[in-house]
Amino acid sequence: MIKAVFLDYTGTIIQEKGEDLEKIVSRIWKNSRIETAEETIKLWWSLLKTMEEKSYGDTFMTEDEIVVHLLEKLGREVGLTDNFSELHKLFQRFWAYAPLFDDAKDFFEQCTLPIYIITNNGTCYVEKCLKHNHLKAAGIISGETVRAYKPHKEVFSYALKQSGLSPKEVVHIGDSVISDVTGASAAGITPILIDRKQRKQDLEYKVIHHLTDALPYLKTL
Repeated sequence: MIKAVFLDYTGTIIQEKGEDLEKIVSRIWKNSRIETAEETIKLWWSLLKTMEEKSYGDTFMTEDEIVVHLLEKLGREVGLTDNFSELHKLFQRFWAYAPLFDDAKDFFEQCTLPIYIITNNGTCYVEKCLKHNHLKAAGIISGETVRAYKPHKEVFSYALKQSGLSPKEVVHIGDSVISDVTGASAAGITPILIDRKQRKQDLEYKVIHHLTDALPYLKTL
């Protein structure tokens, strides 16, 4: 029987869009040698994921530290001349106040099981988001707590310890095949991929297109 839900944050609860993110992309693009906004997004995402993969244990860096490091790197490598402190503050606002997906609040209101948020973002930003949107979670497990980022197994193992449940008693819902599906599976947890754009088909794991689609499925497990 499923007794709790583990839920990803960015890309699952909050959207990767909004005024703050638009300002970040525009300012990095216009104040560097990067040629397009699309190239800016692609480059930043690639650099971020590389840093998260390297950030583990004794070499762990928080998301705030990674942003500072990457802005300095862009300054050296693509001539970024913007105010790094201002850009960092825009990232912090984005992490806390990015718009929710339309189905996120419905899921929190309709789910009768405890919800634990499993995120690579800092705990304080998730807490601000929950307070701002009047959402309640049973717990927040962030990369900074474990000193590792998803898909490292330690993140999910720590979440199990905090919830007091076994892998068979929880599911994990997220939008990333690597971070969420692979990470949860490695910990023995049933993964559910949320694919709002309906790009994934015929996969070995459960795929949903709306967060509330998971609710009737949970009753079958």
